[in-house]
Amino acid sequence: MDLASLLRNLSIGAIPIVFAITLHEVAHGWVARYFGDRTAEAQGRLSLNPIRHIDPVGTVLVPILLLWLGGFLFGWAKPVPVNPRYMRNPRGNMVWVSAAGPAANLAMAIAWAFLMMVGQQMDFGIAGQWLQSMAAVGIFINVLLAVFNMLPIPPLDGGQLLTNLLPRGAASSMLEAVAPFGLFIVLGLVATGLLAPLVSGPIGFLQGLLVTIFRLQGG
Repeated sequence: MDLASLLRNLSIGAIPIVFAITLHEVAHGWVARYFGDRTAEAQGRLSLNPIRHIDPVGTVLVPILLLWLGGFLFGWAKPVPVNPRYMRNPRGNMVWVSAAGPAANLAMAIAWAFLMMVGQQMDFGIAGQWLQSMAAVGIFINVLLAVFNMLPIPPLDGGQLLTNLLPRGAASSMLEAVAPFGLFIVLGLVATGLLAPLVSGPIGFLQGLLVTIFRLQGG
């Protein structure tokens, strides 16, 4: 990929990618605060300012490198700190805290689908084409993050959700057996190309659903 193509892709993808990752994390903090944990708020992590959540490697370097290489788009923000001990019902409340990030991504995917619909129905010229391209990235990255993070592998949200839904004994066994290797499992799935078959079906279904609901063209 030449420099001009990279800059074009960055101009289209930077905003939806940064906000998809940022609002995913902030949503965890918002819900945690609702249930009594103000840790993220005390550390200034409930701000919508993306700079407060940017991880130099996960939010900047890795996505740019993957865009340059044309590979699987992947990235992360600094995790928002959550302390279940401050919550009124730690296990029950953590179910909602864990689900908040993927739920925020689905909400953003819906918002981007609406913007794409507007861009397709209104004649905005080149600006409209740019908006539609940005919306397409926004839909894809948010659906991807929602599906990916719901994989039942700690420390992903799906793993956290599962451990708080399982009986305490089973949850403890899962954490002891899987959690120490969770990140390596995820990276292994990405590196071996096994992640795509796991997430492509749900991603395709959700994207198709948005295309149908908003009557998007070229979906």
